[in-house]
Amino acid sequence: MISNLTLFFCLLWAASILYGEKFAFRLPSYFTCSWPSPSSSPSPSPTMDTINNPGDYVKIAVVTDPQLMDRTSLHLAPKSLTLEIVQFYTDIYMRRAILASIMPFKPDMVLFLGDYFDGGPIISDEEWQDSLNRFRHIFDLKTLERTTNNQVYFISGNHDIGYAAYHSQMPEVISRYEKVFGSRNYRFTAGEVEFVAVDAQTLDGHPQQNQTSAAWKFVNSVSRDSLSPPRVLLTHIPLYRQDWTSCGSQRSSSVINQRISRSTDDQEIVYQNYLTEETTKKLLDSIKPIVVLSGHDHDQCTVTHIAEHGSVVEQTLGTISWQQGNLYPSFMLLTARKATFSNASSLADAVSTHVCLLPVQTFIYMWYLFLFVLTLLVVLLWPNGLVIHRHVGDFMSHMLGIFKSSTKEKDEDGNCDYEMVWDAEGSMHLIKKASKIAPTRANERVERGNATMRSTAKKQIIQEINLSMPQDISGQLGPDAAVKLGPSKVNKSNVRLVIQRLLRAFQVLSVVAAVNLPIYIMLLFSDWIDI
Repeated sequence: MISNLTLFFCLLWAASILYGEKFAFRLPSYFTCSWPSPSSSPSPSPTMDTINNPGDYVKIAVVTDPQLMDRTSLHLAPKSLTLEIVQFYTDIYMRRAILASIMPFKPDMVLFLGDYFDGGPIISDEEWQDSLNRFRHIFDLKTLERTTNNQVYFISGNHDIGYAAYHSQMPEVISRYEKVFGSRNYRFTAGEVEFVAVDAQTLDGHPQQNQTSAAWKFVNSVSRDSLSPPRVLLTHIPLYRQDWTSCGSQRSSSVINQRISRSTDDQEIVYQNYLTEETTKKLLDSIKPIVVLSGHDHDQCTVTHIAEHGSVVEQTLGTISWQQGNLYPSFMLLTARKATFSNASSLADAVSTHVCLLPVQTFIYMWYLFLFVLTLLVVLLWPNGLVIHRHVGDFMSHMLGIFKSSTKEKDEDGNCDYEMVWDAEGSMHLIKKASKIAPTRANERVERGNATMRSTAKKQIIQEINLSMPQDISGQLGPDAAVKLGPSKVNKSNVRLVIQRLLRAFQVLSVVAAVNLPIYIMLLFSDWIDI
C-alpha cells in the first residue's frame, strides 16, 4: 500500500512540476491567444477573429515593464543570497514568457515600452552593466534581432533614465541609456502604419530644459509632416485621464489616480502617474494618433480620449514580470495592415490589438504548498484515517452486536422450562420457569442461570491477553481496553505508533523529493541556459 502511495505522489508531483514550470507557458500560443484581425475598434476582445492572410499584416509583439530587480528593489546587499534567489526566479519567469509564450507566434517586430531596470537612474555603471547583461539574456535579444531582421524597438521609462529632476543633475544617465538603446524620440514604419516613440519623462519638464525642449521639437516636427499615415503614439507614461476613470474588464487591481511629485528646489518632476492634461492635449492634437500604447501602470487599462481629430483609444499594457504587483502578467499582440488607406474608416482598421495573459506564478507556488501539505497528511493518516476497511469493520461489529443481542434472547428462551397451568374457567396457560444448570467446575458458581467468573480466573485470563497481544493494538481498542491493559503499555504503544508514522512519512517524502527535485532543477536550468 505504501509503495503504491509513493508512486502515486511521485507521478502527481512530476505532473504538477511539468505543467507549472513548462507547459503552462505554452498555453497562450496554443489556446488562449492569437493574432487579431482588423476591426472597427482597436480595443482587445477575446472573441476577435484571427487574421486570414498573414502576408497582409505586420505582426508586432509588445512587452513592457520587466523592471529587473536589483539592490534598490528590496534594499538588499548586492550579490546577497536572498537577492540572487529572487532575481533568478523573477528572471526565469520572463525568459520562459518570451521563449515559450511570445516567440512561438513568430512576430515580425518586437516592441518594448520601457522600464527595463528597477534602479536604472541611481545604480552604478557596474551594476547597470550587470542588469543589462541579464536583460539581454532574459529576452534573448540576439535571437530576437536575428528572427526579426533587427526590428526590435525600445522606448525609455522612468526606471531607466528617471524624470526631469534627474536629467539636469545626472546627464550621464541619459547618455548611458542611448549608447545601448538608441534615441529616445524617434519614429518607424510597420506596413502603412507609423509608430511615434516619445520620451514621456521629459515632456512635463521646464521648457528651457534641454531634454524637454528636444522632446517637443521632435513632436512639432512630426506634426508638420505633410504626409499623414495612420499613427500609433508610443509613450511609457499613460496620458491624462480624470480620477477614477474606468479601465475596463481586463483590469485586475484598483485604478491609480493622477499624482505628480516635484522637487523642492526647481519644481522639476520627480514622479508622476500620468502626463498632465495640457501635455496630453498637445500630444494628441500634434501627432493625431489612432491608437496610443503605454506602460508604467503595471496593469491593463483601456481608456478613450477625445481629441480634435476624433476619439483615440489608449491601451496601457501590464507588466511582464510577476514580481511587480500584478498577479496576471501580460503581453500584447498587435497587427498593422500593409495596404494603403484612403479614408477615415479604413484608418480605424489599420491597427488591431489583443492582450494575452501569462501564467500566474503565485498560483503555481500555492499549488506546490497545498500539494506538500496534502502529501504529508495522507502519508501520516493513511493507516487509520483513510483506510476503508476500518470503517467497514466498525459497521460489521455493530451489526454483529445486534445479532448477538437477538440470539441471546432466543438462548434464554431455550434454557427455560414451561409449566401448564389451568385457571378456574378451564383455560390452559404456559408459564416460563428457569431451568437449573449444574456447575461445570469447582471454581464456578451458578447465579440465576448465568455463569459468573471468579476474580482469580479473571486476573489469570487478562495476564494471558497482555502477554499475547501486540503492543501497537492497544491504541486501537478503545478506552475500556486501555484501562484493562494498563497505562504504561498504552503510552509505549502510542509513542511507538507515532514514531513509525513519522519514519514512514519521512521515507515517502524522501522518495518523492529524490525523484522530483532533479526534474525541477533540470527544467529550471534547461530554460535558463542557452543551448
